[in-house]
Formats: sequence, structure tokens, C-alpha cells
Amino acid sequence: MVLVAIVLAAGTILERVNETSIYGQWWFVVLMALVAVAALVSIVQGKMWRQADRLLVHASVVLILLGGGLTTWTGKSGEMQLTPQQANRTVDNEDGSQWELPFDITLGSFEVLTYPGTHTPMDFVSHIECEGEAFDISMNHIYRHRGYRFYQSDYDPEDNSILSVAHDPWGIAFTYVGYIVLLVGLGWMLTKRNGPFRQLLQGMTVAALLMLPAMVQAQPRTLPRESADKMGEMYLLYKGRVCPVQTFAKDFTTKLTGKATYRGLTAEQVLAGFMFYYDEWASEPLVKVKGAGTWQMADGEHTVDRHSSVRQLAFLEYEKLAPTADKNQRAAQEKYNLVRMLSNGKLMKLFPVADSAGNISWFAQNDRLPLNIPDDEYLFVRNSLGYCQELVVKEDYAGLDKVFAKTLKYQQEKAADVLPSAGRTRAERLYNALTTGRWLAMMCITLGLLAFAYTLVLMARNKEVPRVLTVAETIYLAVLTAFLLLIFILRWVAGGHVPMAGGFDSMNLMSIAVGAVGLLMARRRPIALPIGMLTMGFCQLVAMMSGSNPPVTNLMPVLNSPLLSLHVTVIMCSYAMFFAVALCGLAGLLTTRHTDVPLRLQRMSLTMLYPAVTLLALGIMIGAVWANISWGNYWSWDPKEVWALITLIVYTLPLHKGSGLQRTPRWFHLYCLLALASVAITYFGVNIILGGMHSYGG
Repeated sequence: MVLVAIVLAAGTILERVNETSIYGQWWFVVLMALVAVAALVSIVQGKMWRQADRLLVHASVVLILLGGGLTTWTGKSGEMQLTPQQANRTVDNEDGSQWELPFDITLGSFEVLTYPGTHTPMDFVSHIECEGEAFDISMNHIYRHRGYRFYQSDYDPEDNSILSVAHDPWGIAFTYVGYIVLLVGLGWMLTKRNGPFRQLLQGMTVAALLMLPAMVQAQPRTLPRESADKMGEMYLLYKGRVCPVQTFAKDFTTKLTGKATYRGLTAEQVLAGFMFYYDEWASEPLVKVKGAGTWQMADGEHTVDRHSSVRQLAFLEYEKLAPTADKNQRAAQEKYNLVRMLSNGKLMKLFPVADSAGNISWFAQNDRLPLNIPDDEYLFVRNSLGYCQELVVKEDYAGLDKVFAKTLKYQQEKAADVLPSAGRTRAERLYNALTTGRWLAMMCITLGLLAFAYTLVLMARNKEVPRVLTVAETIYLAVLTAFLLLIFILRWVAGGHVPMAGGFDSMNLMSIAVGAVGLLMARRRPIALPIGMLTMGFCQLVAMMSGSNPPVTNLMPVLNSPLLSLHVTVIMCSYAMFFAVALCGLAGLLTTRHTDVPLRLQRMSLTMLYPAVTLLALGIMIGAVWANISWGNYWSWDPKEVWALITLIVYTLPLHKGSGLQRTPRWFHLYCLLALASVAITYFGVNIILGGMHSYGG
């Protein structure tokens, strides 16, 4: 299995560097066959028919590999293009060859469904007919006929639909049976009365956010907070969906400054400042720039400060950006262009206008409006923001509030069917208000490190952790977990789907899982509390690497599946436990070998490893089933899939007593600490370096 892990890791690198795939090579097939043979030999040598849990786990390996082999040898797949009202049965392979179905398929029509009031695709639907049967094929809604499966894959500008076709009469059955056998075996292993996990398990139980004062300094002029809040209550079209202006203001401010507030001003006030007091705000050094210093541009050298003003970055015109410009220069240019788009009136798409067919589109003040727009509506769209500027100059904020209210009423009248519900809007506004920034992560890490070090010292001296400290840590961890759960629920309500499709979402879910695990283990393992605090801090820090929470966005059509939620949840729970195991490993290496602390930490690590490995295996299986439903292929050797499998192998090894890792606590802890690298590569390295179809998902 070590050899397999090395080969798989090398395969992902070769595929990236040389675009060479090893997975179809004869020697790789032989290696997989040897794995199956090794599993059979282990069953015989270990007389596993006496231990049903181990028998099922090892037998599942044989069944899954056999299923994969049958898919390769007996299955076939390809794509077919369907033109409306024309029957077709020809399927194209990747190598250019073709094969034919035993029946015809006719496309009646194809349509792209969009989210209400936007042009963002929600689903792709092919209305087909096959041997007298009518059926709609869409993303995650496949069509099965006579052993063939049809998936919505793509479409072209002429509204021709492209379907993926798969025919796998034997492989899927054996693979799915293997999945079930593996889950039953792992479940049996976890619940077996005298099994290793039950012996390790010794009882568990379930167990304030602090606010940092903001530094208030002199700042450029902007709207009073009450008027800015009124502006934030209006709606606009942003990133393919209709949302409160407050959401755009938060992302605008975060993009420029790295935080959702600036010098005591809210995000809405920052946005209003650029809208109504542009000259002052364009000179404010608020744009956070990485790689500050002397930049060599196409038109000469420019000095850029770490906190620059928009005017200082005015040299970043597109035509002046050198071809050799690095990512920091391009990021700074993106921020500069964002302000330019706001100032030229193209960014604030506040005005919903219906076309002759009654379809709603959203426009900014300076956009080209439909020809059929009524004169009074035309004048309102063209002049409302200009009138707001006049009221700001007069400092007539009461009148300004009335204009914002009138604009909101206009939106509600013209776009009532596409505006988010009042409940979703309240959830999104509350979510925006609860944006924490990095201070929460840094506080968690600081408190976690202090509590972690203090607990280790007490354990080394065989002393109990003071009850008052345990209670305080429990309360803090419980409140923090509840707060992050509230954030999760608010994003769910605001977005209309379970938030698990991005990096922030997955890390937030991992934080919740860590908190739950820490509280469950706290009664008998007091060190679980500081480990939980420390791990949650690192998770939140990773989530906030971009500066703040990403916007709530619509899902890509292929991600609109309930299996996404289950897949990500299970995987993140396993990763949370692996991180906690690594911290136990670090603690075990730091404590003196003349105490029993390393052994006690090893037992704690093993207590988490059994369910963590089970959850990771379950998550991989759920992902395979989801892929089979969405793409017709349950395993494609995508780098993310391969590294998830490598991680499973890496963490399975210390559970095998034959590996010898359990004999010496220090070697066990060192291995578990180093093993975290496989999780880091799977979660971060694949997205940053190797790419693949999973890159959109974090």
C-alpha cells in the first residue's frame, strides 16, 4: 500500500508536468491486481473468516478493484450531439472513433434555465424522446434506457445538446457492492464489543466570543451611518444574483482594504464615500497592496506603498500593464478597475426593467436601456443617483433617505417575482453584519496555544487540569461552535442552498466539526478542548486568507445536488479529526519520554483515527456515487480523487498493527504529524498546483 501511495502521488505530478497518464498503463493494472491479491492473501493468512469486520474490509478492496476492472474492460462511454428534431444514435469516443446505440434518440428542444431575475445558469435541460418515451435530461437528472445512461454534458450556441453516454453492465454493480461491504465492515469495526475502537473509547460528553474595540480615527467624509444603512437595504444585481446593496458594499470594502470595515466606518459608508465624495476617497491610502515597492511597468518605474490610494494606482491602466506583470500587480490593477467601474456608473445595477416579453433585467444608471422603457421610468433610472448627489451636497440626508426608500419601492414593484424573500434578505443582512475578519482566528490560535501548552505541562506532572479552566474552555468552544453554526445557517438561508461549494464554506464546516469533536471528547480527554480551540483557529485563519468571507453566490448547475452537502460534510469531519490527531502527535513529541503522556496521547489519537478513516472512506464513496450520477463515471483519476485515496491509505497504515507504528508512541506521533501533509496537499496543493475538475470546490 505504501508503494501504491507513492505511485499515485507520482502519477498526479507526471500528469501535470508531462501530461502523461499512468492509470491506463499495463503495469498500473498489474499493480492494482497485486493489491487485490494481497488482500486475498491477508484474508487467508489472518484467518479473517473468524473476524467478520476485518474480512468485510479486506473483501471490499477486492470487490472495488474488480468493479473498476470490469468498468474498464466491459464498459464504454462517449458523447453524442443532438440537433433538434433529428434522430441520432452515434456516440463519439475521445480518440475520434464512434459506436452506435441500439436505438435512436431525438432532441425536441434544449433550454437554459436561469436564476430568477438574472442571466446566471441554474440548469441545462434537454427534452428528448426515445422509442416513444419522452424524458427531460438535466444536470444531476439522468436518463436510463436499456442499460444505457445519458447525462447532460454541454451545449453549443446553436442550442444543440451534448450528452454523455455510459454503458457499464457489470462494473458499477460490483463497485457499489464493494462500497456497501466496506461501510458495513468499518461500521462493524467501530461498534464491535471487544474491538480496538471500543477498547479505546472511554466515554464522551457534549459540552465568549470577545469583541475587540474598533479604533476610531479621523476619516474622509461620507454619509451618516443611518443613511448608509438605508442605501444598503436596496437591491442590486451582483455576481449573477439579486442581493442587498449591503452585500456588495461588504465585498467592495473587503476587496480594497482587506477588511469589511475601514477606520470605524461600515462597508456601506465606504461605498457611499466613493459614490458621493470620490475626490476625498480617491486620495485615501486604503487600498491594501501586496508586493509594495518599486514596480517596473511598461511606461517606467512607479513606487507603490503597502497602503496606497486609488490615485497612486492610477498608472495601472490595462494598456500599460507589462506582459511580465506578477500576480500582485494584477491584483492591484483589479482593485483599481473596481473603483473605476463604480465611478463611471457601470457597477451599481440597481434598476430592474422589463423587456417587451416581460423578462426582468437589471441596469446601472449609465447602461443602455431598452427602447420600450416608459419615459417616466427612463428619467427615474437616469437621474435618481444624480439627484442623490445633489442632496448629499446640500446635506439633506432626510431627503436622501426618501430617495433610497423610493428606489427600494420601485424595485419591489418592478421585480417582485425575482427579489429574494424577506426572510432570505434578513438572513443575508445579519450574516453580513456578523463578519468577523481575522481577529477571531488569531484569538482562537492565541488562546488555544496558551491552553495547549499549559495542559501539556500539567499532564507531564500528572496533575489534573483545574475545573475552572475546563469549564471556561468548554463554554468558549461551545459558544464559538454555535456562532459558526449560525453563520453556516445564515449562509444557507441567504443563498438558498447548503453552503459547501467553496473554500470558506468547507473550512467553516470543518471548524464546526472540530468544535463538536472537541466538546464530545472533553470529559475524559481535557486536552481535546485546547486542541479544538487551536484547530478551529487555524481553520478560520485559512477561511479568512482572502481577507473576509466570500460572497454568497448561486451554485454551478452541476453542484446543485444533495450529495454535495453530504460529500463535503463527511470529508470535512474526517479532516478535522486528522488535524486533531496531528496536534496530539506534536504534543506527544514535545513531552518527555519518561512519562506516560505520549502513550495516553497515542490512545487519544487512535480513538479519533478509527472514525476519521471511516468518514474519509464514506466521503470518497459518496463522491464516487455523485460523480456517477452527474457524469456517468464514478472514478476519473482526477488529482483530487487520487490524493483523497492517498490520504486514506496514509491514515489506514497506523491502524494496522502489523505496520509496527503502534509499538512506539513517539514513532506513531511523528508519523501522524507528517501524515497531515497528505491532507494539506489534498485540500490546498491540488487546487493551487495540480488543478483538475475539483478546483472549483475548494
